[in-house]
Amino acid sequence: MKEELIVLGTGNATVTRCFNTCFIIQDEKERYFMIDTGGGNGILTQLEKAGISYNDIHHIFITHEHTDHMLGVIWLLRVISASMGSGKYEGDLKIYCHSDLMEMIRTIAGLMVRIQYPKMVDKRIFFIPVEDGEEKEILDYKVKFFDIHSDKAKQFGFTTVLNNQKKLTCCGDEPYQDHCYEYAAGSDWLLHEAFCLYDQRDIFKPYEKFHSTAKDAAELAASLEIKNLIMWHTEDKNIKKRKSLYKKEGRKYFKGGLYVPYDLERISL
Repeated sequence: MKEELIVLGTGNATVTRCFNTCFIIQDEKERYFMIDTGGGNGILTQLEKAGISYNDIHHIFITHEHTDHMLGVIWLLRVISASMGSGKYEGDLKIYCHSDLMEMIRTIAGLMVRIQYPKMVDKRIFFIPVEDGEEKEILDYKVKFFDIHSDKAKQFGFTTVLNNQKKLTCCGDEPYQDHCYEYAAGSDWLLHEAFCLYDQRDIFKPYEKFHSTAKDAAELAASLEIKNLIMWHTEDKNIKKRKSLYKKEGRKYFKGGLYVPYDLERISL
């Protein structure tokens, strides 16, 4: 089995025609590293549609505190802790995030998940804080986390070298900034938000929300000598033609591999 990126969701915070942006890296042994969890129990639906049991999720990284990235983990804590209690879940669950977010998730889960979760936290459910530039071993990957220096909420991205020796970098859900150059430059895969088309910037106002356009993401990828660019975290008003529209705009500025996935697509890495 080859390494794959499993796209669980591709939309921004307020979409209704697709799920919030979150994804899974699957290794050759069919083990999973989940990044973000969407904004609610829809994460359970997306996992089911993707053919993935939550009992097989053992590593989750949450980039930041915004609801569309974080709240799904509360539902996962609920079902996984219950599964642990009934003997159906093997092993432990590790949740990686920066220390402030770690305390936020622990607090919310402590208030809302009151049956099995309190028995499992710090025994089989572990919160692992990450620091800027810190490296953790997850599956067989050495994952280096970095602070993107967001002005909205503290947020981390990550970079790793896959087992096929290709470099994959996720910049979170805000535009790349120059201090992330050492992590992003030359990546074989760059995962970057593209809130809307540049031609529709006056409609969706991405810059007011600290986001970028398909044009911006494509120009960035070209300047960083990226091999493959994945654009997501988009609006959903153009959902039916999103792939063709975003690719058409991006192709004007970037000649590498260009992906604009729909929810539940799998991308071979």
